[in-house]
Amino acid sequence: MTMKFRRDCTYSLLVPTSMGARLTPVNGQPVHSSNTFILQATSAESNVASVSSYLGLPVKVLTTFVKGSPIAQFIKNDLAGRHIDCEAKEVEQGGPWGYRHQFNIADSGYGSRGPRVHNDRAGEVGRTLNVNDFDLDRIFGDEGVQIVHLSGLIGALSPETGKFCLEIAKTAKKHGTRISFDLNHRASFWKGRQAELHDIFAEIAGISDVLVGNEEDFQLCLGIEGPEAGGKDLAEKIESFKVMINNAKKKFPNAAVFATTLRQVVSTNCHLWGAIMAEGDNWHVVEPREITVLDRIGGGDGFVGGMLYAILKGWEPEKWIQFGWATGALVTTLLTDYAQPADEDQIWSIWQGNARVRR
Repeated sequence: MTMKFRRDCTYSLLVPTSMGARLTPVNGQPVHSSNTFILQATSAESNVASVSSYLGLPVKVLTTFVKGSPIAQFIKNDLAGRHIDCEAKEVEQGGPWGYRHQFNIADSGYGSRGPRVHNDRAGEVGRTLNVNDFDLDRIFGDEGVQIVHLSGLIGALSPETGKFCLEIAKTAKKHGTRISFDLNHRASFWKGRQAELHDIFAEIAGISDVLVGNEEDFQLCLGIEGPEAGGKDLAEKIESFKVMINNAKKKFPNAAVFATTLRQVVSTNCHLWGAIMAEGDNWHVVEPREITVLDRIGGGDGFVGGMLYAILKGWEPEKWIQFGWATGALVTTLLTDYAQPADEDQIWSIWQGNARVRR
């Protein structure tokens, strides 16, 4: 199958997101043992967008910033360096105890010591993302967008962000934009809001073209019947995911693509990495292959970003999952949690298992 797009579009890909900063100790050390850290701008959704932006497609972020914040300026500079356009509401900090950008404090782990991630999201300005702060008809109608990528992380941040994502999906659908939705269930975000968020997520999924998530995501976000998540080897996970998606297709017939990654951790720096994708009635499976991991964080976002890039380029579906798999593998070799591909050939070399020097 091929996915048809509007051609009169300013942007190939658009993502709404809550931007923050990530702090990572140098040399793979634990957070509590370190006094030197790397600072980077981050969000799962901008991670997805970076694949297309580095490979030359026009990309835009919708977000919100704390007015006058040096962290906000740092993030703006970072996004510009990734070739990503940014449209944002500026929110007053409201004093020392007011709004700020979230911090992600991450121990990447090493060898037998697994990664640990601490999310510090108190006062997160991204929770104020509001549909009234953006002219969605201008963005999707006048400017035009080929794919909008939505994340369950943003959808569940607050009641305002849930409505924001739903209205984005509805407006995108009205203007012929394709919709990608990564369910990204987080139990702490859903606590006490299950009914509210289930309805929002189901409505977005009902008009989405691409749905991404593991078994737990589909069951907990959308109530899709399927086998228990976890505790299986990768072969069993592939079969259980097929069962899950066959059930999901009946409930969400508009979706043309369902996908997830497969990961088995041998050690912090050695993973078996695979992927599975349903495209129409066709199944595409990348059997898990060993990869060497510098930092695992962002690998799943890289997979989605690579897959969406391949879809935007109009390649045959077999290449969608291959490019996504290889882009996710690329991210795990980087200190940033987003891909910075030099070119398409670098990613295809990873897919081909070609790590020979290029001169």
